[in-house]
This record gives sequence, structure tokens and C-alpha cells, in this order.
Amino acid sequence: MTEAADSPPAQKPARRRGGFQTRRFPGLPTISAVFFAYLYLPIAILVALSFNANRTATIWTDFTTDWYARALANDDMLQAAANSLIIAASAMTLATVLATLAALGMSRRRFKGRTGVTALLSLPLIVPEIVTAVATLLFFVALGLQLGLLTVIIAHTVFCIPFAYLPIRARLEDMDPALREAAADLYANEWKSFVRVILPLLFPGILSGAMLAFIISLDDFVITFFTAGAGSTTLPVYIFSLIRMGVTPEVNAISAMMLLISISFVTLSFVLASGKHRI
Repeated sequence: MTEAADSPPAQKPARRRGGFQTRRFPGLPTISAVFFAYLYLPIAILVALSFNANRTATIWTDFTTDWYARALANDDMLQAAANSLIIAASAMTLATVLATLAALGMSRRRFKGRTGVTALLSLPLIVPEIVTAVATLLFFVALGLQLGLLTVIIAHTVFCIPFAYLPIRARLEDMDPALREAAADLYANEWKSFVRVILPLLFPGILSGAMLAFIISLDDFVITFFTAGAGSTTLPVYIFSLIRMGVTPEVNAISAMMLLISISFVTLSFVLASGKHRI
């Protein structure tokens, strides 16, 4: 027999199991289940009680959709919803334009203080919202501006810029820098390169940032409460005024409708932000 025949057969290297294994941490699945139940179970209960026929929101008697019809027939609620849509649409448009310009400027070239500018753009995400609201109110009072829809739109625009900026900046960072050079090789000037190459690829990020800014503005309460004046009550502020008089199925119905809108926009924003385009 040869030496090769006497040698033991080669063993295949053991496969390493990659990824995070929850079995290594006893109790983690249970803790996770309790966490998600605490987070989402109250929302599920709210939606269920919005179909409760009993005027007392916490005692179930029968199924009905009358509270949704009553909420949609409430003139005060419709006016508050209209104010919310006007403010959210205006803040979304202004914040998205400013965030797009900021993202393009930050991605063009490196400059001294770039890190500081990035930190300033992200600062509203870190500062407590109550601090931002009080500071904005004092700023408007110092300027002598009368509180109303305009002041709320200005406040929401500034607050929503970071939310629109992050998806756009992330989309820009995923782009190949050679795209601009390829467009220049095809005799496209800077404007044509931006319109025909960069903007179409950047559009999903812009749309994602716009929807995120819209839903943040639509759901905001603290900043709106401090910067709104007479006649500029938004839907979250209106819901708060109803809760002060007691929780009713009508409040649950309004909250459920806002929840549905929020989930729809956030889901669509996530899908667009994670979408990939082949070149």
C-alpha cells in the first residue's frame, strides 16, 4: 500500500454558524415577546374599541362603525384635519427641497467643518421636542409674528428637515461616483448630468424623505401646541382637547384613522428607501 492509502481521509472543515443566535441568551425570546406586546397591544386595543357600540370606551357591548361616521361628520374635526393636511403638505415640500439641496451640497466635495454641519442638520433629532417648541415660540414672539398656520408651517419645516435629509443623503452615498464622470464623457454638462442621471436615481430617496417629513408633521403635537394660534388647531391638538373631556369611541376612531395613514406612509417610505435601481 502507498503512503496516501495509509493516511486517514481528510476531514471537511466544520461550518461556522454565522449570525446572531437567540438560544445563547436564555429568556431573550420571552423578553422580546413582552416588549412587542407592551408596544403594540394597546394600539390593537384602541383600534378594537373604536368599533365598540357602547359610549363607555372600555366596556364592549356590540360591533358598530357609527363612530367613524360620526367622526367624519364632525365639522370641527374636519377643519382640524384640513389644517393638518395644509401644514403637513407645506412643511413636506419646503423641508424636502431644503434637505435635497443640503444633501447635494454635502456630497459634492469635502470642506472644513463638514462634520459640524452634519451634526447641526441632525441636531433636531437629538434635542428634546419640548425644548425646540419653547425656543421656537420665544423666537416667534421676539420677531413679533402672530401665531397661526404660518408659524406652525415654519416650525414644522425646520423640524422636518433632518427626517427628509437622512434618506436623501443615504441614497446619494449609495450612488457610484463614476456616474457623473460617465455623463461628462457623453458630453453632458453639469445640469444635464443632474437632471438625466442623478435626479432619477435620487428620486426614490427624495420621495421617501418627503413622505417621512409629511407623516412627522401630520402627527406632531408638542411643537404645534406651542406655535399654533386661533384657527390653526391641528388634528393631534384636537384629539388632545377631546381626551381632556374623557376617552370616547369617537376619539378611538379618529386615532385609528390617523394610525392607518401613518402606517401607510411609513411603509411606503421604507419600501422606496430600500429599493434598488439597476443601471
